[in-house]
Amino acid sequence: MRDLFAVVLPTLAFIGLAFWVTAHFIKPEPPDTLTISTGSDIGAYHKFAMRYRDVFARHGVELDVLPSAGSIENIERLRDLKTDVDAGFVQSGTARIRADDDLLTLGAFYYEPLWIFYRSGLQAKTKNKTQTPAIENLTTLLQLKWLRIAIGGNGSGTQSLALELLAANGIDNTNTTLVPEGGLHLVEQLSNGSLDAVFVVGPTESALVWILLHTEGVNLMSISHAEAYSRRVPGLSHLTLPRGAIDLVRDIPPTDVQLVAPVASMVVRGDTHPALIGLLLQAATEVNGEPGIFQRSGEFPRAMHSEFPVSPEATRYYASGKPFLQRYLPFWAATLVDRMMVLILPIIAILFPVFRLAPMAYGWRVRSRIYRQYGELKFIEAELQETPNLHSREEWLHMLDAIEKDANLLPTPLAFADMLYTLREHIALVRKQVWRGAFESTPS
Repeated sequence: MRDLFAVVLPTLAFIGLAFWVTAHFIKPEPPDTLTISTGSDIGAYHKFAMRYRDVFARHGVELDVLPSAGSIENIERLRDLKTDVDAGFVQSGTARIRADDDLLTLGAFYYEPLWIFYRSGLQAKTKNKTQTPAIENLTTLLQLKWLRIAIGGNGSGTQSLALELLAANGIDNTNTTLVPEGGLHLVEQLSNGSLDAVFVVGPTESALVWILLHTEGVNLMSISHAEAYSRRVPGLSHLTLPRGAIDLVRDIPPTDVQLVAPVASMVVRGDTHPALIGLLLQAATEVNGEPGIFQRSGEFPRAMHSEFPVSPEATRYYASGKPFLQRYLPFWAATLVDRMMVLILPIIAILFPVFRLAPMAYGWRVRSRIYRQYGELKFIEAELQETPNLHSREEWLHMLDAIEKDANLLPTPLAFADMLYTLREHIALVRKQVWRGAFESTPS
């Protein structure tokens, strides 16, 4: 048993260490929390994230939803390693990759159109602030020159896109009042004339968009240059809002409306666990894959050209769908089995030589004790041949009896009993040499 423990315990300790090292450095266990940076708590980013949270909860993972000013702040949080943000919504066209970025995109999750609302009876203005007759239909951004426009809060994707499109039309702070604000209070300001127009980026599910679409005295601009903008500005698509798509009974909108739309994508840090990336994509498929005014069922999420490289996990997901194991097992069980499968090859590579060497080490320990007795027997036999008179017959026999006694007391497994019996036979042979007359010249 001592030999068994001497070999088995170190072997088990080595195997346990191999498992621990492999599990922690090859594919660590996924964390039970993911932090996502969204946007305003009344915006679509936040709304969709709250629905993702329900999906995550079903799989035993907590989704921590962190509101922000919008797309630009989300990118800043992801780049700041002092924050605990793992993922964030990003509006296409609002970020530029940097050399030190370790960020990946999961693809496009949905369209978020640019809505330009303006108050009814709006009158264009000139440089000297003189008013012209009321504008019946606002169709170009150039008509917004010299007016008061809310372009979205600082750090938002709305403001970034608004400034880019306005600049393309020669509009800036020198010739137009640009108000860096967003939020539901803009509805009242637009209605009472404090503002002439409002820029909003988001899907129809966005609270501000939905309220403005149903507010009396507020009109939605149909952008006549929508196709041109989609060709000139990377990341923009040309969309058409069909007549009555919002409300057939109230005929909202009363005509087809031409819009431009960036897409909302999800960006994650490069060290985000692959299992959580897969869970994010599953949540987006369930939530954002539903049919809508601007999309067909299953159109999103999808891979897309982006400022950031596409996550390898996202590429696999778009090619093959949900991981095979997660189709049949709960998330925790699927991730455990997946990790174990990754461990199999290195563990086999470790266990194969271990299981070959352990029996050899055990056999060596048992044989070494028998070999030590052989060593003593060989030493006595050599002395007996060279100097037979060195000891008396009784002394030689006493030394052989001592070796035989030690051999009889050796704890030897049955598999090695033949070696023990052979040793005793060899002791008997040397004893015969003593008795055969090696001491004839020595007085007894």
